[in-house]
Amino acid sequence: MDRAELASRIDHTVLGPETTPGDVAAAVDAAAEYGMNACVPPCYVAEAVARVPDVTLVTVVGFPHGQHAPHAKRTEAVRAWEDGADELDVVLNVGRLRAGADDAVRTELAEVVAAVPVPVKVIVEAPLLGAAETRRACRVAKEADADFVKTATGFAGGATVDDVALMAEFLPVKASGGIGSYAAAKAMFDAGAERIGASSGVAIVEGFETRPSDDRLTGARSSDDRLVPRCCPEGRSAGEPGDAPDENG
Repeated sequence: MDRAELASRIDHTVLGPETTPGDVAAAVDAAAEYGMNACVPPCYVAEAVARVPDVTLVTVVGFPHGQHAPHAKRTEAVRAWEDGADELDVVLNVGRLRAGADDAVRTELAEVVAAVPVPVKVIVEAPLLGAAETRRACRVAKEADADFVKTATGFAGGATVDDVALMAEFLPVKASGGIGSYAAAKAMFDAGAERIGASSGVAIVEGFETRPSDDRLTGARSSDDRLVPRCCPEGRSAGEPGDAPDENG
């Protein structure tokens, strides 16, 4: 993996509750400069797209706890797409999963996936789950036709190589939470991650550039067809946001 591919597999992230428009501008500018993707809060998607139209823009749905009503998640997902988001990271309802309501979780996720023509990554919040529950979460995400599973929001703990290896049995994995250096990112890629979500994207890329000469970065790579737009909601074209609703949101 060379520098350009590494950068393209990093979602440079700014999702804290204190995030300002200036923070978002700095993050997307860094993403553009280094060739990374950017992950920003939903309220800033439209202005981020306007600022850096050539950067892949990721946003979150049902963040950070996943306990939004199902219709609210669908509405949030559609609005994010209309605002120009290229990919969505959707938080699974961990409480319902732990209660054994897999069918309800699957239906909720499938409805979000069907509502938008862009790739959907399901955040399973693995730090809150045991191995068996993590497997169930990934199986449900796969059955809902999600494109990726993501380890964590970062609010309940970070990614581990064991989580990544387990989750990669089901779908491509985005590792997120506590990945603050090139060495940490390399460990996730070596465990099978295909994407990294981190606020330290610049440090990761710069760490790659200064790594020892015998350091080889590999990592899994699935077919690119997991990351292309699917069929669209009626009346829309893939990759072409519709008119934003009149109300603020």
